[in-house]
Amino acid sequence: MTDDLFRADAYLRSCDARIVRIDDTGIVLDRTVFYPLGGGQAGDSGVLALADGREVVVADTRKAKDAEGQPTDEFIHVPAPGQDELLAALKPGDALTARIDWERRHRLMRFHTATHLLCHLVPQPVNGCSITPEYARLDFHMTDPLDKDSLTAGLARLVEAAHPLTVGAITDEELDANPALVKSMSVQPPRGTGTVRTIRIGGTGEGQTAIDFQPCGGTHVANTAEIGAVVVTKIEKKSANSRRVVLGWGSQAATAA
Repeated sequence: MTDDLFRADAYLRSCDARIVRIDDTGIVLDRTVFYPLGGGQAGDSGVLALADGREVVVADTRKAKDAEGQPTDEFIHVPAPGQDELLAALKPGDALTARIDWERRHRLMRFHTATHLLCHLVPQPVNGCSITPEYARLDFHMTDPLDKDSLTAGLARLVEAAHPLTVGAITDEELDANPALVKSMSVQPPRGTGTVRTIRIGGTGEGQTAIDFQPCGGTHVANTAEIGAVVVTKIEKKSANSRRVVLGWGSQAATAA
């Protein structure tokens, strides 16, 4: 099992860890700050810094799979090509420091949070999602047309309002009793521990505005103001019952801290 530290704190940039297993698929650690591909969000890249100063470049992070092809609770850090000699020297038990590419991760966090805002503006089921450092897209199960400028303006208002984001959890039973909380038709929230991680944008108290609440295992920023300028770059009719909304960065937003 890989202890996924990013679930509790998406702002962790590095952690000390030890190698559990290394094979032709990659490197499994006992703990990590690297997010594995899932829920539409791209896997993290970065480096594994060894005690002697050498660094293994990690190109991607994926969930390990069992013999039946089902995801397990281990994460595979996939090395970039051309590191065979360095990888051959590694062994289980070796200590290292796992360090993500923070600038890339932060863009993913900002875009992922922006897609939750889009779910508020377009309250329809989602049947497809992709979140990369350069763009994000949601496919909505709907037939009505969408307006690019109106959605861009709506996102700008929600970002400027600086709504807080809270990571929480509900039980499997609570989720089963409230199936409408799951916005995605294609991706189910991670289960297996008896509780399901949730993301809430906005507050629930008096005078506070509730924006979005749904199960989600991805990484997010702590406040919508941190997203910066995002714009709707394209709206496509993918089928008779599907509208794709593509998000991109506004002026200089991709490099915002």
